[in-house]
Amino acid sequence: MREKKHSIWLVAALISCCSITAQQPDMPAPVADSSVAAAARFIVGEIFINGNRKTKASIILREIPFHPGEEYPLQDLVKKFEDARRQLMNTTLFHTVVVAAKSFEGNKIDIVVDVKERWYLFPVPYLKPVDRNLNQWIVEQKASLSRVNYGAKVLYNNATGRNDKFRLWLIAGYTKQVSISYDRLYIDKAMKWGMKFGLSAGKNRELNYNTINDKQVFLKDNDRYIRNFVNTYAELTYRRAIKTRHSFGIAYSSEQVQDTIVTLNPTYFKSGRNRIKFPELYYSMAYYDVDYIPYPTQGYAANVSISKRGFNNTINVWQLHVKGFGSWHLSPKTFVNLYAYGGIKLPFKQPYFNQRFLGYSDVFMQGYEYYVVDGVAGGFLKATLAREMLNFNIRIPPRKGKEAERIPVRIFGKIYGNSGYVHNPQPGENNLSNRMLNAAGIGIDILTLYDVTFRFEYSFNQLGQNGLYLHRKTIF
Repeated sequence: MREKKHSIWLVAALISCCSITAQQPDMPAPVADSSVAAAARFIVGEIFINGNRKTKASIILREIPFHPGEEYPLQDLVKKFEDARRQLMNTTLFHTVVVAAKSFEGNKIDIVVDVKERWYLFPVPYLKPVDRNLNQWIVEQKASLSRVNYGAKVLYNNATGRNDKFRLWLIAGYTKQVSISYDRLYIDKAMKWGMKFGLSAGKNRELNYNTINDKQVFLKDNDRYIRNFVNTYAELTYRRAIKTRHSFGIAYSSEQVQDTIVTLNPTYFKSGRNRIKFPELYYSMAYYDVDYIPYPTQGYAANVSISKRGFNNTINVWQLHVKGFGSWHLSPKTFVNLYAYGGIKLPFKQPYFNQRFLGYSDVFMQGYEYYVVDGVAGGFLKATLAREMLNFNIRIPPRKGKEAERIPVRIFGKIYGNSGYVHNPQPGENNLSNRMLNAAGIGIDILTLYDVTFRFEYSFNQLGQNGLYLHRKTIF
């Protein structure tokens, strides 16, 4: 009888621990008597899933790091519950996830996973400036509507309930473009192999044909299109466990520009050409072990990619890019993170088309948003100290027959600094390559519904310049 009471008491403690841990990861879970808890081992029974109206149960079970029949000590099982909650949140399929003990029979524990699904289909209008960031568009381009892409896009996440993604873009304005892509995480019964493919085609009346004084120089022709392009790719993905995903791909690209571009910059393509066609082979590895991928405050992430673009004298380049991220809590609401990037292109002598380095896409240094730094090798290191200042929900009145919705809002204050360097054997009329670059600043990050992040940063750079900059992306 005494043994049975101990079992009941331990399971009650387990249920309490796991429920609290799953919903409030920053709160320390209550611990039962250490000598009894250390000796107690529990067998995972059935796993019940609630709330998945669209998502297949197999997709949810794939992310859970324990299986029926496995045996764990109490402390390990509590940690497994939190790992499962975190991994399911990182799929970005759900608003909330709770993993907890459901019932027990002796030392056998049945487990329940409660999820609240997101809305997955977004047919939305599209309006976006083409410049590298909002500051460049507003300040340098005077918020010109001629430098805006508009149209419509369809984003269909979890299209078949298997965490697959369908994308269709119909774009007009600065760029005339049609794009379609499909990404399916698993195509085999073992749920390890996946596939992804895409196609885009378009044309532009304006083109960045050179870089002078570390600024992009453009040519615009109102009477005709000066650039035409087609890009297509197909890849296989492999995800043996949970945290790492490998991608093996093949791509094909065709680019053509008007003769005027070649006249203005004979090295835009190699040997004064105005058209190139080339295949590309690539491999990439992505690793995530963080608390929340859209805005990580704890954990590690890495991305490595290597590619071979072109196989003849027209275009021939090997590329290696490495990104690393780490974040550590100093207190429940305060954390520090480091973000490092490094890249190299071989051989070093490359046409302008292959020299883009810092300032493009998500590879940029804070404080240098108005500049680009072309080159063939280099990198940067960013350090940030941040603290959560506010965490609240905005309540939306319920509709008939529906529960009231809440929009989560989290606000973080931060200070940061970054240093970087880019090597360019052909710098031309540019001064930021082949020298150390440094900047620092303060900022506020706002994280809200559907992983939307707004970053307001006031930066100072070594050129004596400062200003307020706006960004959306947080991690690579």
